[in-house]
Amino acid sequence: MKALMLALRAGGASPKSIFKHMAYLAEACLLYRMLAKDPVDHVHAHFGTNPAMVARLLHKLGGPPYSFTVHGPDEFDRPQALDLAGKITDASLTVAISSFGRSQLMRWSDPAHWDRIAIVRCGVDESFLQPIAPQPIPAAPRLCCVARLSAQKGLPLLIEAAALIDRRGLDFHLTLVGDGEMRPEIEQMIAGHGLEAKVHIAGWSSSEAVRDHILNARAMVLPSFAEGLPVVIMEALALSRPVIATAIAGTPELVDEACGWLIRAGSVEHLADAMAEALTLPVAELQRRGAEGRRRVLEQHDSRINGAHLLKLIEASHGINRP
Repeated sequence: MKALMLALRAGGASPKSIFKHMAYLAEACLLYRMLAKDPVDHVHAHFGTNPAMVARLLHKLGGPPYSFTVHGPDEFDRPQALDLAGKITDASLTVAISSFGRSQLMRWSDPAHWDRIAIVRCGVDESFLQPIAPQPIPAAPRLCCVARLSAQKGLPLLIEAAALIDRRGLDFHLTLVGDGEMRPEIEQMIAGHGLEAKVHIAGWSSSEAVRDHILNARAMVLPSFAEGLPVVIMEALALSRPVIATAIAGTPELVDEACGWLIRAGSVEHLADAMAEALTLPVAELQRRGAEGRRRVLEQHDSRINGAHLLKLIEASHGINRP
């Protein structure tokens, strides 16, 4: 009954939302039956949206304690609609991927629960952490952007910046790796600025192809308007390529002038200046920044180390403390 009442309350007045929360309740009931046959001591969910809701409903049904990781930015865009405060209250542990993320969880929760909000940084795939043979940064004036073609990622800003450096007379080639709902608008902008020969949309690409695009560029650009801490930034730095990114959310906790460029969000001029510098700096300076970026990722974003840290936090939430 507690789980049903929670699902109805969370669904609010919208029939569509109520239907979704009944589906979450059904998922929780299915999980409860599965765990009755194969019990576990704890459930951890990623994202504070529907995965955390299913874990919360499972707990209300009599299932195990739960925790969840909030990545952002979706949870921070509608914290009240998601009842983020309630999920934090009922969870034994809530995890943020950055100090910024933790501050936002603190903002929307009771101070009595702040000691149960921890930081565990995202890890990159182990393949990015393996020792790699040096792959020189190309002298050719190539940049790449790996992103979904959506409003959140700030791609129109990137095309405007590309048009600006083109008017300045700089030679360059920009590859957009990804696809999405804004592709027609982006293609129109490219054509409108006469950039067809300089800006190319590669579309969705395999992991290997994405890696090649990053390695073939002097820097990876991501002018997002909203983020948590993008994994592609960690991956580019792990490949020893400097990054141009907006100074928002958790990004400044990894990127600064030592390993790339932090630009003002929404500033075409600032973005264009950073791109121009990445295109014209000596390769040796780009390599120095890339090496520092890789060092930071190895230090902060090793999934094995961070996974072990998360396990210790979960155990501590059950009263198990290991050295």
